[in-house]
Amino acid sequence: MTLPDERYRSLLEVRKFLGRLTSPTMTPRIPKSVRDQAFALLRHFPDSYVLEMMTENMPDYFAKEIEPVTRMIMEYQRDNYNDTPV
Repeated sequence: MTLPDERYRSLLEVRKFLGRLTSPTMTPRIPKSVRDQAFALLRHFPDSYVLEMMTENMPDYFAKEIEPVTRMIMEYQRDNYNDTPV
């Protein structure tokens, strides 16, 4: 099970990764076809505003941070009750 803050951070990192792939100066040896595909994906990837809305409207699925006690409980559930959604 992925925790809400892990899911949020993953989206941020994927957006950064796609951004680096589109930049010839940051990733000089990437084939043009890969660069073009990254650019096409990035055009429709959630921007900062959409990510913020996701954290506000779906806090069980996306969160910037989780309180330490809540994290401990969620990790315990993940490790001990694999089939139980949180």
